[in-house]
Amino acid sequence: MTSEDILTTPPVPSDARIAYGSHRNQFLDLRLPSGNKNSTPCPIIVNIHGGFWRARYNLDHASHLCAALTALGVATANVEYRRVGDDSGGWPGTFADIRRAYAFLMENARAHNLDAHRMLVIGHSAGAQLALCLAARERTLTRVISLAGVIDLQRAYELHLSNDAVVDFLHGAPSQVPDFYRQADPMRLSIPHARQILIHGSVDNQVPVEFSQAYVTAKRKYSGKEKEDIRLLEISGAGHFDLIDPRSQAWKQVEQSVLKMLT
Repeated sequence: MTSEDILTTPPVPSDARIAYGSHRNQFLDLRLPSGNKNSTPCPIIVNIHGGFWRARYNLDHASHLCAALTALGVATANVEYRRVGDDSGGWPGTFADIRRAYAFLMENARAHNLDAHRMLVIGHSAGAQLALCLAARERTLTRVISLAGVIDLQRAYELHLSNDAVVDFLHGAPSQVPDFYRQADPMRLSIPHARQILIHGSVDNQVPVEFSQAYVTAKRKYSGKEKEDIRLLEISGAGHFDLIDPRSQAWKQVEQSVLKMLT
């Protein structure tokens, strides 16, 4: 069995499925650690799943990551959102859902005994693009982790990743929709207020590790006043789905990075 099999593995049930909007795909799966109601507010991890922004990939495969993190005593919210193929899916509708889910969790944290001041957003693959875009726009978000992120849209377009997924997501090539491209590409956004960890496997055949390497290099060259706090963790021998598979050899390093970010 390989980590890619996690895409078809039955999902882990959540504690509650909560709507944050009226569309059928505007919901999140909330998981709470045991004893949460009788303890001090616990930190929360918001997970944004990948799938190249396409409707045929949903949040189920990310349930395993969320369940594993919840078992460590952290609440998790696995976010679903409108994707390419859904009504108003793609940019900017997809990202509007992410911001709406974030606002919903911030506003309702106390009702679920969650500590909104200790919130971490994780994004895998295309979900990392959404996570970093969120961090760029929400000043209250101070922790974000990219797992094998599609975080350079121009390069993703040049490589035709997943049969030109970027074109579908932006509704055109970057040169054809320059405003959307500038708004959506993390390489062109400033995130000075949030700690960022980029984790990437060295043998990722879906999103090459060069994406995270180039992102870190580009951001560290920025010489303005608002420098970004970025750390890159390359995991030798890890593939694209190893980073979200609690059964993988890479998982322990992912887990340690998450817990360290929450301290």
